[in-house]
Amino acid sequence: MTTLQNHEAVPLLQARQVSRLFGHEKGCQNVSFDLYPGEVLGIVGESGSGKSTLLSVLSGRCAPTDGQVLFSTPEGTQQSLYDSTEAERRTLLRTQWGFVEQNPRDGLRMSVSAGANIGERLMAQGVRNYSELRARALEWLQNVEIDGSRIDDLPRTFSGGMQQRLQIARNLVSGPRLVFMDEPTGGLDVSVQARLLDMLRRLVRELNLAVVIVTHDLAVARLLADRLLVMRRSHVVESGLTDQILDDPQHPYSQLLVSSVLQP
Repeated sequence: MTTLQNHEAVPLLQARQVSRLFGHEKGCQNVSFDLYPGEVLGIVGESGSGKSTLLSVLSGRCAPTDGQVLFSTPEGTQQSLYDSTEAERRTLLRTQWGFVEQNPRDGLRMSVSAGANIGERLMAQGVRNYSELRARALEWLQNVEIDGSRIDDLPRTFSGGMQQRLQIARNLVSGPRLVFMDEPTGGLDVSVQARLLDMLRRLVRELNLAVVIVTHDLAVARLLADRLLVMRRSHVVESGLTDQILDDPQHPYSQLLVSSVLQP
């Protein structure tokens, strides 16, 4: 573990030749990048390209077969994610990091109220005062555009879009430095997607969040991501600024992806 002097100049997350394969070209191979505070990195590509595998490795859910994932702690140290214990990685995901599932039912406790879903992450940080927990839950329901009168309702009574917004509130209430998102707009109607994306873009900027987002939707990537990794058959075939890649893709696969999705 190495002490770091300038926190703002230090990446929050570093991937170094990360690989995790499940058979021939299934998974991710030799992926490297740095992610800085406040930066949004999009991972795009067709189904089966390795996006979700890479996200699982980066977020501590699935160990790489090769390479390293390093993260910067609030104390200014650099630590190897997979040198940590499983319990330490779970704590990291409940406090400093967050993970937004594609299906919000996978990221919520459906048997407890909306307020309790939000309060759980605060309790993981040691908050025990009921009035404070409820006040913070109400604040975050408002932040994600859910009426505070729904605080005691079960998530199963919410629409899909509201469940996704509740899941986002559950992740962000604890003030994470880094959030992973797996197709957060997948399965939602276009109008619901647009509202959710506007809200996400606002919260990311207001909170100076670092985000790694997996999406097959290049319109989502253009709206949210500062930089892109384009994946194909487990490899990153192109990386760079989002507008540069989407407006002037260099790799033949990136050109095909952009022309098939963004062009009428």
